[in-house]
Amino acid sequence: MLYRYGTDSNGKLVKKAVVYTKDEHLIPLEKIDTDALQIINRLRDAGYIAYIVGGAVRDLIVGNNPKDFDIVTDATPSKIKKIFRNSRIIGRRFRLVHVVFGEKIFEVSTFRSNAEGSVGNEFGTIEQDVLRRDFSLNALYYDPITEQVIDYVGGMKDIKKHVLRPVISLETIFIEDPVRMLRAIKYSATTHAKMSFALRHKIRTSANLLGQISPSRLTEELLKIINSGHSFDIISEAIDTDLFMYLQPSAAAMIFDNKALEEKYMNNLKKLDALTITEPGARLGKKLYFLIYDFVSTLTDWEKETSNKYSSVELYSKTWTECRNFVLPMNPQRRELEYAIKSVLNSFGVNIKASGKNTSASKNSKNTSQKSETKKKQNQ
Repeated sequence: MLYRYGTDSNGKLVKKAVVYTKDEHLIPLEKIDTDALQIINRLRDAGYIAYIVGGAVRDLIVGNNPKDFDIVTDATPSKIKKIFRNSRIIGRRFRLVHVVFGEKIFEVSTFRSNAEGSVGNEFGTIEQDVLRRDFSLNALYYDPITEQVIDYVGGMKDIKKHVLRPVISLETIFIEDPVRMLRAIKYSATTHAKMSFALRHKIRTSANLLGQISPSRLTEELLKIINSGHSFDIISEAIDTDLFMYLQPSAAAMIFDNKALEEKYMNNLKKLDALTITEPGARLGKKLYFLIYDFVSTLTDWEKETSNKYSSVELYSKTWTECRNFVLPMNPQRRELEYAIKSVLNSFGVNIKASGKNTSASKNSKNTSQKSETKKKQNQ
């Protein structure tokens, strides 16, 4: 075990970080994406510092294959852009760089200061950057050149102990960014990291802060949950911490009022997770099927409806409107929600072709989606 030293306010030499060697962290270099390695090497060749950071390091330590490799550096976005022609600068307040290799996108960010809090927009040092990261298990920096993990906040020990510990004070962590509550329950469910009583209590008492988050951002987080393969565990945590009523208010009301429906809904989440694992490339519509199935079953007596005068198109049109409202504030792609609704109706004996052609309901859904996009842009 090595140490990284610095000086305190009085100029005294102090230990700043623990440095773990490859014999201690056991990260196999072959698990690092070759394009991520290329980015780091090119930044180093240009005279800059660069590390893999966050969830990728956590996953590598516990033996999982990271989905994304985020990179942090002391180079500013404009300097990163000059090094990589295959890149673009994004973000309004704090700018990031996306480096593109084919279908892969790597997020490269500059060390960020915590002088304005954990959501400040000023560039800083690695010592400042680490203190604005949400939880200790996401605050590790991996250097694939020296094969060392740099740990300023005890994140390595927390991963080994399966402990979810905030880096930022509980008094400000969720006020500054309420979405961190969703990340907390996701990490707890997917890494089996235990939350302290204080952390869980803080999430429950801060749950209403999610009401401030835009539908587009909540949609992004919900899609991550749906695609995680752990939706049952994450939603169970969301229900326990009172977050679910802000994520999916209609579904929350439905299952809170009817225990039998709650059991069916949660069982369908297990089926969703099974699909995600066995068919990782499954389209979103196939997954949304499991979220809306129980709701659609409560809308009417489908056996009677299929024998009545209503046409399949009429039934679909009415069901589409109800389901669109049911999944709010989530705003999935229109065609994927349509696919899910048609699939559910087919299972109830309503014969609807899952084609790409626009029915009247499709046109209505398109108008609703456009209005939602317009409203979203106005709020930005």
